[in-house]
Amino acid sequence: MDSDLPHILVIDDDNRLRELLRQFLSKNGFWVSVACDAADARERLKGLTFDLLVLDRMMPGESGLEFAANIRKSSMVPILMLTAMIESKDRIDGFEGGVDDYLTKPFEPRELLLRINSILRRIPTKPPVPDEIQLGDVVYYSKREEIMRKGVHIRLTDVEAALLKALVTSLGVVLSREILTKVTGASGGVRAIDVQVTRLRRKIEPDPKLPIYLQTVRGKGYVLHPD
Repeated sequence: MDSDLPHILVIDDDNRLRELLRQFLSKNGFWVSVACDAADARERLKGLTFDLLVLDRMMPGESGLEFAANIRKSSMVPILMLTAMIESKDRIDGFEGGVDDYLTKPFEPRELLLRINSILRRIPTKPPVPDEIQLGDVVYYSKREEIMRKGVHIRLTDVEAALLKALVTSLGVVLSREILTKVTGASGGVRAIDVQVTRLRRKIEPDPKLPIYLQTVRGKGYVLHPD
């Protein structure tokens, strides 16, 4: 899984449409997760970070409109709402609730793609990763994806290298065990990430038992804070 791809969460109770959207968006350069309703979406949001939500307005239980309004209390993730309702009042209600754009069903997949890309272009891009990142007496060279201590190369396994790259490309951002499992391909479930973090700390921390740089955020995941 390419961690550089925009990550989209499709939330729709229509199984067929949800799968069609997953396939279409995956083929067009996105990393796609799916949820069948608001409760399912909340579980996904606990463990993963998304660049955009594609949200159906009419869902059983908590509606898409209610879900969007609740999400806006704690997150600014962009929301593209799908709806069969075409009245201007309905669109206004959505925009007031925090929706960024609307697409009326039925729609052309190409238009969905254009609207998603239009929303994502408005999001500030991440600052480029520095060529060198200082972690005490260890230096991470981002272009070569390797670390050295006082000029001596330190060997990383493939999983350790992927883990460090993911943390470096999101400096100061907490990454959950779930997303780190996906981007590193670590086997053994999310707890395997704890083992990999311990191993990586042995290679980059002055005292692995009292980490300064690769820190644990209780209940959320891990974050890297360089010098």
